[in-house]
Amino acid sequence: MAGPDVVVFPGAGSFGGEFKELLAALDPAAWVVRYPGRYGKDFGTPAASFEDAVAACADQVLRRASAAPLLVGHSFGAYVAYAAAARLAEQDHAVAGLVALGATAPHLVTVDEAALRGLPETAAYLESIDPRLLPDDGSDGWREVVVEAARGDLLLLKEFTAAPHRKVGCPVAVAYGASDPLVTGAGAAAWAEATGGDCTWRVFPGGHSDLLSSPRTTAWLREVRRRAAE
Repeated sequence: MAGPDVVVFPGAGSFGGEFKELLAALDPAAWVVRYPGRYGKDFGTPAASFEDAVAACADQVLRRASAAPLLVGHSFGAYVAYAAAARLAEQDHAVAGLVALGATAPHLVTVDEAALRGLPETAAYLESIDPRLLPDDGSDGWREVVVEAARGDLLLLKEFTAAPHRKVGCPVAVAYGASDPLVTGAGAAAWAEATGGDCTWRVFPGGHSDLLSSPRTTAWLREVRRRAAE
């Protein structure tokens, strides 16, 4: 048995495209959650609160995952996945594990207030984290769509930082890039305080999002998934 289904939670402003290689490697076992409002009017409006976003994602897992899934989140998505794991446990739906990519421990995360002042400030913030988080200026308006979505996600994340954090019972595996400005070794290790299960972490070359397209990350995630099935 290769392991449980993998449910992917994208980062702030993301539509999941950066997970293309990872999804292909795990196909058909992996799929991406759809944040409320992210894919146009046919999917409703953006979440009014962080908990609303979590509830929408947890409902998707309940509908699609036939057994205990492995939740994988990048950056902002790691916190949605973490909160979704806690919510699913409260609904008696088991979670095989949580994988946090490019995200410091929940009780340590902060939101840069300057990034919330307006869309130009949000764009500047994303570029300071990793320029590849944004499409180029010639992307037919796609850049503006991503920046607006990212600002909305950061506003939701601000609610998360002010909320009491629940402890999950599943194992947590953490990975981050060696030059990621958002995560340190101490921040990765501190995820142990967010779980009653085991906590392990790995460091990969590169920055905030390099690991998402790295074969090393895919191999590591396959091993995490295999262990989750034991």
